[in-house]
Amino acid sequence: MTIFTTPVIRTLFRWLFQIGLFISGWRVEDKPLPDTRKGVIVAVPHTSNWDFPVMMAIAFKLNYDLHWIGKASLFKGPLGPLARWLGGIPVDRNASRNLVEQVATRFKTSQDLFIVIAPEGTRGQVDQWRSGFYHMADQGGVPLILAHIDGPSKVAGVKSEAFYTTGNYDEDIKKIRQFYKSFVGIKAQRHSEIEDE
Repeated sequence: MTIFTTPVIRTLFRWLFQIGLFISGWRVEDKPLPDTRKGVIVAVPHTSNWDFPVMMAIAFKLNYDLHWIGKASLFKGPLGPLARWLGGIPVDRNASRNLVEQVATRFKTSQDLFIVIAPEGTRGQVDQWRSGFYHMADQGGVPLILAHIDGPSKVAGVKSEAFYTTGNYDEDIKKIRQFYKSFVGIKAQRHSEIEDE
């Protein structure tokens, strides 16, 4: 059970985030969601600390049980249960299996699982996306769910159609980047124009 599935907490936070969106002028698009029970949620563009609460608001409004990955040490000690309740999934970065394999295996053994990844890997400008998000989905046999934030219009949402990888990274990534081309981050000066590799 996570913060997104705990009955009373889920309802309370859903209303709190809805109020927060209204006060701040943000809107979450009311579109049909991708018809899938698991996938990698791609969070782009990532330019501000405010991206996190906006994404949380999206998750509560659209009833997504969001998860994120973190190094195993974050889940040790008294804070471990809290990290898991907040949607955290521990991964061992020193294991013989790499991060992509660990996440792909998790997808294969789960009936319902959504993991959010920011391909830019940082709030600053980058020249290339990290490709791990793609390979996690491809090897895990799950689709990519394209979530977006647009700072100038204060609109956030999720593309209705899930993106199924073909194994051809170069061609697939061009299509994904094309979808994100019109969106600008909350901190426009940090927005990255992603070039093909």
